Amino acid sequence: MSDTSLKQRINDDVKTAMRNKDRERLGTLRLITAAIKQKEVDERIELNDDQVLSVLEKMIKQHKDSIEQYENAGRSELADKEKAELVVIQEYMPAQLSEAEITALIDDAITETGASEMKEMGKVMGLLKPKLAGRADMGQVSALIKAKLS
Repeated sequence: MSDTSLKQRINDDVKTAMRNKDRERLGTLRLITAAIKQKEVDERIELNDDQVLSVLEKMIKQHKDSIEQYENAGRSELADKEKAELVVIQEYMPAQLSEAEITALIDDAITETGASEMKEMGKVMGLLKPKLAGRADMGQVSALIKAKLS
């Protein structure tokens, strides 16, 4: 990626969407910027890229939950809107790791921590979280670690 911060890239994309009169994309970008600003105001800090990714991960999780609920309720038009927003949010996430790459990192972390049982899972997760942030579904990672330690 270039030298511009993730936040700057999002702000630039807001301006582009405004110029192109792309209302759907603009709406989603404004949701993202609002979530970032909210966190900055709440914590009285300027978010760095990792913190912005954390905000985006939370939004992705919320959108996936909403899509599932809307689909279960037979509200496909609302589910489709959430899916369209999800696509835009995911554009700002780093490339996702494959299951093989995740498994290799888990194996390294287990070796590094010397973990051999479930109660040591926290150590392994602690080591992996910064390496996998935004690049893997932490629920999936957690399940893979449990499978290896049980």
